[in-house]
Amino acid sequence: MSSKRTLFLIEVAIFTAFALVLDLLPFLSFKVWAQGGSISFAMVPIFIVAFRWGLKGGLLSGLLFGLLQIATGTAWIMHPVQGFIDYALAFTVIGFAGLFAAKVQQNLKSEDRSAFIINITFGVLLACVLRFIAHFIAGIVFFESLIDGMNIWMYSLVYNGSYLIPSFILNTIIVAFLFNKRPRLIQVTN
Repeated sequence: MSSKRTLFLIEVAIFTAFALVLDLLPFLSFKVWAQGGSISFAMVPIFIVAFRWGLKGGLLSGLLFGLLQIATGTAWIMHPVQGFIDYALAFTVIGFAGLFAAKVQQNLKSEDRSAFIINITFGVLLACVLRFIAHFIAGIVFFESLIDGMNIWMYSLVYNGSYLIPSFILNTIIVAFLFNKRPRLIQVTN
């Protein structure tokens, strides 16, 4: 196994574990709803992997984070398919921020701060929108029985938007700040 591949696997494992720790610490994660959904820093390590290693690293880290939530019992699952959508799928798609990795890395090298901020924002936005879509669909399909007399589409929209919009803003600011202050964090060394 090459040293770069070993480094990749080690970093994915460490940053994924760090994401879980950030999600579990009560002073770093504001739980919005009892059935799941929080405003936290937990996606930051996944974004670091995604912007550092690209799509493959981001998708793997996101998937592992979702699976760790299930394994540790912090997942709120009422049906196996809902659990798959809300955890395996919704957290895996965070890795799509990795589509912007090359642009973000190039922006840092060329010291183009405005393009850097734009690409970080679009990467985090894409990830949060895809995560929102997964949670929104799971909410519509599986949680209608829990909502009495309320429009399930509107409920799922408000429920999931109430924590994902602030999470998008928080994570964009933190990731941009980290990479701006520590540009070496995004560079993979051979």
